[in-house]
Amino acid sequence: MTKKPNRIVIAGGGFGGVYTAVDLERLLDTDDAEVILVSMNNYFLMTPLLFEVGSGVLEFRHAVNPIRPLIKKTHFINAIIERIDLDAKVVHAASVAGDKYKLDYDQLVLAMGQLTNTTRIPGSDQALTYRTIADAILFRNRVIEAFERADASSNEEQRRKDLTFVVVGGGLVGVELMGELTELVGRLLKLYRRIRPEMVRLILLHHGAALVPELAPKLGRYSHDQFKRRGVDVRVNTGAERIEPERVYLPSGETIDASVIVLAAGLAPNPIINELNLPKDHGRVITDACMRVPSRPEVWAIGDCAAIPGPEGKPYPTLAQHALREAKVLSKNLAGILKDQTPQPFVYHALGSMAALGHYRGIANLMGVNVKGFLAWVVWRTYYLFQMPRWERRMRILLDWTIALFFRPDTVKVDLAELPHNARLAPKLMLPEKKSE
Repeated sequence: MTKKPNRIVIAGGGFGGVYTAVDLERLLDTDDAEVILVSMNNYFLMTPLLFEVGSGVLEFRHAVNPIRPLIKKTHFINAIIERIDLDAKVVHAASVAGDKYKLDYDQLVLAMGQLTNTTRIPGSDQALTYRTIADAILFRNRVIEAFERADASSNEEQRRKDLTFVVVGGGLVGVELMGELTELVGRLLKLYRRIRPEMVRLILLHHGAALVPELAPKLGRYSHDQFKRRGVDVRVNTGAERIEPERVYLPSGETIDASVIVLAAGLAPNPIINELNLPKDHGRVITDACMRVPSRPEVWAIGDCAAIPGPEGKPYPTLAQHALREAKVLSKNLAGILKDQTPQPFVYHALGSMAALGHYRGIANLMGVNVKGFLAWVVWRTYYLFQMPRWERRMRILLDWTIALFFRPDTVKVDLAELPHNARLAPKLMLPEKKSE
């Protein structure tokens, strides 16, 4: 009788999940293990490039990589994970078509990431988030729609509201988003001739004393100065107290009416991970240094949903560069335990952190050296270009970047609504109903 191979189920298709599957294919024979990768999307997102999707510099499909071309032996299932039964060792998932999956496992890899935290500020669910391709497309649509309304309106108070855009959060995500928003607004102003630059209000709210607390204070000050020069109203020590549809309440009692409000203030645990009876640190599954859950040795965690201790005991940050390298070690550990080998700890010293600020400017800490301006922007682009798998995708990104140097990105909105054709027509174009005789 043929021995059934060990089954490894990878839950999540981000950096950690996809690269664990890719690396396992190099290390395992199909006779040794069956690897199943479950993801709600059939692609993985190069998240740092998402901001250029919002500004229109990068075509949205080029910021993602389809999963199937990256794997040859792994069984990929495009489905939403509904729950995980740790006692029965089963992952329950459902496809968009409604097919149900009950995936039993011998080894489970949790790689489901985190979500934008909408619990910290009351009313956060009324704001836009910026974590997915759909978020970026919706954000871009909303900004363009605001310009269209303002261009057509004669009500000055309404135009002021339409042309007010607020980003809540001044960390890495917030400053990158604001940087690309200044790019997008600058291009739109050249096309909407009835709108003058002084009519547009860009507001960045940050509860801390300085922008980008993840990096050195001098880089935060540089970001602050760059935004000030571009006309951004940067407010430090000022968080949002409450958010309502198209309105932000500040602790001072001031209210800001805005057409677009984007939340970039922290992360929250994935609900599926949150339901698991596993030890956690701020919603992240606590593992040992080998990325294994001590109380459940058949369960491993990687990426944003994992609290993996470094040599000093402090968990590694939730950065893409860590997830990529965690995947290499985790895949070796998974392959090793099938051969009764001892798992090895994950040890990694970060290369640094970077952020693009738009307008060919950036900030970076590279191995302890602070870099800013054009050089940091070039390093940012070069690094993330080569993190994108497959030369076909890299060439498409390079082509988009080159075209953006010479031609202004268009103002086309991507229609996300699934409505019957006639429902989209203006009322005056609709044919009148026939009266019954």
